Amino acid sequence: MSEEAKKNQYSADSIQALEGMEHVRMRPSMYIGDVGPRGLHHLVYEVVDNSIDEAMGGYCDTIGVTINEDNSITVNDNGRGIPVGLHQKEGVSALEVVMTKIGAGGKFDKDSYKVSGGLHGVGVSCVNALSKHLKATVFREGKIWEQEYERGKTLYPVKSVGESKVTGTEVTFVPDDIIFTQTTEYNYETLANRMRELAYLNKGITITLTDKRNKDEKGEFVSEVFHSEEGLKEFIRFLDETRDPLIQSVIAMEGEKNGIPVEVAMIYNTGYSENLHSYVNNINTHEGGTHLSGFRRGLTSTLKKYADNSGMLDKLKFEISGDDFREGLTAIVSVKVAEPQFEGQTKTKLGNREVTSAVSQAVSEMLTDYLEEHPEDAKQIVEKVKLAAQARHAAAKAREMVQRKNPMSVGGLPGKLSDCSEQDPTKCEVFLVEGDSAGGTAKQGRDRMFQAILPLRGKILNVEKAMQHKVFENEEIKNIYTALGVTIGTEEDSKALNLEKLRYHKVVIMCDADVDGSHIETLILTFFFRYMRELIEGGHVYIATPPLYLVKKGAKRRYAWDDKERDEIVESMGGAAGIQRYKGLGEMNAEQLWDTTMNPEFRTLRQVSIDNATETDRIFSMLMGDEVPPRREFIEKNAVYANIDV
Repeated sequence: MSEEAKKNQYSADSIQALEGMEHVRMRPSMYIGDVGPRGLHHLVYEVVDNSIDEAMGGYCDTIGVTINEDNSITVNDNGRGIPVGLHQKEGVSALEVVMTKIGAGGKFDKDSYKVSGGLHGVGVSCVNALSKHLKATVFREGKIWEQEYERGKTLYPVKSVGESKVTGTEVTFVPDDIIFTQTTEYNYETLANRMRELAYLNKGITITLTDKRNKDEKGEFVSEVFHSEEGLKEFIRFLDETRDPLIQSVIAMEGEKNGIPVEVAMIYNTGYSENLHSYVNNINTHEGGTHLSGFRRGLTSTLKKYADNSGMLDKLKFEISGDDFREGLTAIVSVKVAEPQFEGQTKTKLGNREVTSAVSQAVSEMLTDYLEEHPEDAKQIVEKVKLAAQARHAAAKAREMVQRKNPMSVGGLPGKLSDCSEQDPTKCEVFLVEGDSAGGTAKQGRDRMFQAILPLRGKILNVEKAMQHKVFENEEIKNIYTALGVTIGTEEDSKALNLEKLRYHKVVIMCDADVDGSHIETLILTFFFRYMRELIEGGHVYIATPPLYLVKKGAKRRYAWDDKERDEIVESMGGAAGIQRYKGLGEMNAEQLWDTTMNPEFRTLRQVSIDNATETDRIFSMLMGDEVPPRREFIEKNAVYANIDV
């Protein structure tokens, strides 16, 4: 047999069992991150990753994901089918090894897959361990093979149940409610965002997502087909559809550098935020790494060289920094690495040093060609860089003002801040409260030992449409920075946040439960996402949920957080109850605010997290940017119940 034939032979012995799966059920968070909604959806991604691996190897082009009526998931593909022959070492079918041994899979055999997706390689066996029931069906060698499992345990040996003219694999699993106690319900949008992302990252593949729990206007199951012919170029256009482009064309390249497949796409818009998204083997590396360093190096050196040679920077009185080249830039860097080394707090930072020069070289060649061929676009980009440099110098001065102590405040803290007495930041929380009236009530109702109150006057600046120095000059934003005690940025990365001196480990946004309150909440979240993302990623940001109603009947008093709960309470009280609708936090007295919204024993805080950075970036841009039609469409689609107080 030739070397090439050996490489392409995917048989039972290609499967390597690395270790047992005994404690997956005992320590699920070690394998899937957590046992909340994020971990639940991660199960689907693990199964889909197997199909994507087949596609990346050139053996599969169609993947189907179905949310069934009972909330189970079915994933199928038209790949080669998982091998079913006897595994020499384990003495059972290779399918059983894949399904019941942690770390077992073709992705560990370099002859089967040159590069594979997925982060930890725990694969489908982990999904099996965390499923109440799983059924694997394999179409291979002219037959249909089947095996079922309960909580990772095999119910019967692999058996042939029919004949087949096609090849592929189908896995159906039911998440175990003993493990996923919070919820076992899948969110269609969350899965759709990931499938769309995978279609862009692996052009030519067709991924169909179907939700059998819901039907559309035609009476058919809700379904979407994700397919991209242009890959990252289309991805960039999708991400930037709500922004005003500075140049008309997407700058893109795809190729191999030093043996590493590199794909890059970028465009400049008229905005002020930098939006860089990076992927390694389809995993979103939101902590960056060597591939992002390579992109930044290639971008900065190439653009600087072009700008210097063009003479457009001759009259500029100060040096251009790396930051200036990235203002208004949306870019995606995707690399495929045979043996990725991940580091960082959440193991999503690429550490392979050889990737830096590969990406830098690729970006440099791509940009050099583009700038020479598009002199008008090149001029527009350099002009934007110059404006960014001038704004950065203004922002540096504004930043100094933020860090400087305010003579009107105590110990450098804002005068409006009512601090707590506890000195340990891990035990402290600060409430960012809408308005002085509600702030006053919150100050009376809080526990002074560990709760601080910072009232915010009116609506803070919309940072999505503001230049950086305007952001740092804004009084309310300055107060947030100084109250939290964090320091901002360096010349190289002006938005980088130093959390070492963070004074409160819980930052709670507390606004009225009305349209205005929701708008203020969104403005604050936009600011945190663009300028304090580390705070969100560190799990420090929360949203308070004040009640909407007080239901009274005689001496009975009960609170309701929505209309349904209000109606249920009225019914439980025998009807004819008095209902008070809270239009704002200021309508509650201090005791009520403490009981419902601030007391750790009874309150409900929603932790803010970023599940999908690219989608979050797109939504903030759409909601807070200049383009009205996409925003209207989004609101019409998502505003099922709109309560507007006039």
